[in-house]
Amino acid sequence: MSTQPDLLYSEEEEALRSAVRDLLTDHCDAPGVIARTESDAPHDLAAWKALADGMGLAGLLVPEELGGQGASHREVAVVLEELGRAVAPVPYLTSAVVATEALLACGDEELLGRLASGRTIGTLAVGLHVAPGAAFDAVRVEDGLLHGESTGIADAVAADVLLVPGDDGGLYAVEAAAVTVTPQVAFDLTRPLATVTLDGAAGRRVGDAEPAVRRALRAGAGLLASEQFGAAEWALTETVRYLKERKQFNRPVGGFQALKHRLAQLWLEVVNLRAAARGAADALATGEDADVLVAVAQAYAGPVAVRAAEEALQLHAGIGMTWEHPIHLCLKRAKADSIAFGTSGAHRETLAGLVDLQAP
Repeated sequence: MSTQPDLLYSEEEEALRSAVRDLLTDHCDAPGVIARTESDAPHDLAAWKALADGMGLAGLLVPEELGGQGASHREVAVVLEELGRAVAPVPYLTSAVVATEALLACGDEELLGRLASGRTIGTLAVGLHVAPGAAFDAVRVEDGLLHGESTGIADAVAADVLLVPGDDGGLYAVEAAAVTVTPQVAFDLTRPLATVTLDGAAGRRVGDAEPAVRRALRAGAGLLASEQFGAAEWALTETVRYLKERKQFNRPVGGFQALKHRLAQLWLEVVNLRAAARGAADALATGEDADVLVAVAQAYAGPVAVRAAEEALQLHAGIGMTWEHPIHLCLKRAKADSIAFGTSGAHRETLAGLVDLQAP
C-alpha cells in the first residue's frame, strides 16, 4: 500500500532555501542577469562556483561515499525553486540533476565524484525538448570513435564533459575539447542551447544509454516543475507588491475588484503548482508512483508558469514591457520550460496511458 506523499517543507529544507536565496541575492541580481544575457558569457560561473563548490549543492543527489551530500530530490527541488525565482544562469538542472542522474544509472564513480564537486560541469547530449520515454537521437559509433550531431543541447557551451548516446546502445563520456559546440539562438538567454558536432571524437563508455537517459529525463522533468513554481511564485509576489504601491485615481491599483479576481485566480493556480511540484519531488525521492506524479506535475506546470509571467507583464503595464525590468527573463524562462522535457500535452498523453484513462 502506497503512503501519502509529504508535501510540506522540513526545517532543514527551509534553512537550505534561506541560504540559497541569500547567495543568489548577492550573485544573481536582476540587472546582473540581464547584462549577462547581452554578453558573450551567458553563464554566471562565479554563482555556480559558490553554489556547487562553496555550498556543495552540485552533489546533493550523489551518495556521500562518492563525494556527494547524499541528500534527496526534495532538497534539490528547494534549490531549483530558488534558482527559478532568480532565473539564475547556472547549469544546475543540466549538470547536478540530469547528467548526474544518468551517471547514477551507470554507476560511474569517478565522473560522479567530479560532477559532485562542481568543478566539472556535465550535460546530457539529448535535446532539451525530449520527453521522458520519447525517442532520442544517438550518434554513430565506428571503431570506438563517435560521429554525428545533436541539437538543442542545454548548457553545452559551459560543459566540461558531455554524455553522448551512441547507436550501439552505449552512453559515452566525451570531453568538451573533443567536440565542436555551436551556439543556437535560444528564446531563454539564461539557458543557452547549442549544437554539438562529433567528428571522430573519442569517448569512454560509462554504461547503457537507454535506462540512463530515461532516468535522467524523468528526474529532469519532475524537478523542472519546482523551477517553474519558483518563477511563477516570484511573478505573483512581485505583481501583488507592485499593485499595492502603484496608484491610480489616488488609490492603489490593487484595490480594484477586477485585478483582485485575476490575482486570486492566479494564486490558486500557483498554490496547486506547488503541490504538484512537491509531489513529483517526493515521488522521485521515495520511488513511489514517480512516473505518474512527474507526468501530473509537467502536465500542469508549463501553462501555469507561463500565465503567471504573462499576468505579471500585463499588470506591471508600461514598466513591465521594458528591458530593464526582469519580468521578460521570467517570461522567457517560463515559455522555454513549457516545452523542455516534453510539452504539457505530451505529459497528459503519458499520464492517460499510465492510469489507463484513454480518450473517448
